[in-house]
Amino acid sequence: MKVKMILPALTEAKSPLFRPIKYSLFPRLGLATLAAYLDPDDDVTLTDEHVETLKLDDEPDLVVIQVYITSAYRSYLIADHYREKGAFVVLGGLHVTSLPDEASAHADAIFLGPGEDTWPEFLRDFRYGRPKKRYQSKTRSLHGIPKIRRDLIKRRLYLVPNSIVVSRGCPHVCDFCYKEAFFAGGKSFYTQTVDDALAEIDRLPGRHLYFLDDHLFGNARFADALFEGMRGMHRLWQAAGTVNSVLAPKLLEKAVACGLRSLFVGFETTNEANLKEQRKYQNLRRDYGAAVRRLHDNGVMINGSFVFGMDEDDATVFDRTVEWAVGQGIETATFHILTPYPGTGLHARMRDSGRILHDRWDVYDTRHCVYRPARMDGATLEAGYWRAYRKFYTWGSILRGARAKRNWRSGVRHFAYASAWKKFEPMWDAIIRTKRVAHMLPILEKILEGTKEKPSVIDRPIPVSDETQLSKRIPTSNKAGETQVPPMFAGADLFD
Repeated sequence: MKVKMILPALTEAKSPLFRPIKYSLFPRLGLATLAAYLDPDDDVTLTDEHVETLKLDDEPDLVVIQVYITSAYRSYLIADHYREKGAFVVLGGLHVTSLPDEASAHADAIFLGPGEDTWPEFLRDFRYGRPKKRYQSKTRSLHGIPKIRRDLIKRRLYLVPNSIVVSRGCPHVCDFCYKEAFFAGGKSFYTQTVDDALAEIDRLPGRHLYFLDDHLFGNARFADALFEGMRGMHRLWQAAGTVNSVLAPKLLEKAVACGLRSLFVGFETTNEANLKEQRKYQNLRRDYGAAVRRLHDNGVMINGSFVFGMDEDDATVFDRTVEWAVGQGIETATFHILTPYPGTGLHARMRDSGRILHDRWDVYDTRHCVYRPARMDGATLEAGYWRAYRKFYTWGSILRGARAKRNWRSGVRHFAYASAWKKFEPMWDAIIRTKRVAHMLPILEKILEGTKEKPSVIDRPIPVSDETQLSKRIPTSNKAGETQVPPMFAGADLFD
């Protein structure tokens, strides 16, 4: 059987604002994981349209397309093309799960939720000539899944080709997050066994790993055992976690001891009312400045993610947020406009109150305002979003962030990382066009290696009294009623 697997490009990846390096960082693993269930004699190809050109002149028997919201229209065009040629087309992913009836018009079969249980079932049905139109995931487990077909991934096209996923979903429930809709009908957070995760890590060549898990620290017992098992592997890695995990005694130090050097954390909002509205309860009454210092003291760089446009945000939120992030010495930042994805609690509330402006999925990209904000107009929200990006990545802001570090080596590391990420676009574009992005990995690893800002003591907890005292020194509000120090948050599965 001839099988073609396609990850269509996100709309924003093909826009004039496209930053090639952003979409060449690491390979997504959903389709390569599905490919592992196919027979050894099946002829399989995998195309990631973000890093390579999709050819449409072939004639596969089975076409598998992974659909995100801003790639939905592109995905449907591809699906219709292959169906007209006689191929059997299946669609799965976040957007398909949220809007199955829309997706069904462009597919012979659709998959709702993760595919550990439904994909093998479909393959059996397909080979016997009786595939169903819809497959709904119910059983959630990563035990016994086959080895990912990494041979299908074109490693040279990615800066960090060793992406890895050892869990699915997230233990927290936030109204703006797509994941709750995706995992409806079953467990929304589950992990591999520690032994299976360590075996997958051991199979990966080189040194650098990029964990794509939504919350690698989400199960503290699993994370603790994983980090203990990784000691001595001499790995260097990046991941995503939350403020809870950063402040937890010992866990961060164990992660650092086995190679953690960069963590994605979300500094979503500076307002507790926003947190409550979005059900982000795990971030309430936390000392976020202490979490930043704890990461930096352990030599971990921060990729901070900020969301603008919640109901308590006014036009002052952009400059205040950037000022806080720069003053904290956060190395890189990603800004977003709040986006009501279909299937989420946020979307339901905004739909019911008549605040959603349209359903043009190609601009649901966190760069456009697709709803009516409460305390500013849409034009102000979009303009503030772009201003925040410009202001955070000025040379002056990069230098100020570097000077916020406690020693000169950390300052140099900050300057090198932040400026290389945002200030050398022509260089990155040329490297990607000549397919040499993987050659930059040793330089990235050298910068990530870094140094701790002060010796860490693995056994020292963060006393509640210390956190309380630190919180007392934080200004409590401004004219908009927002706290000045924002909380942190973080946002892969077979078909996500």
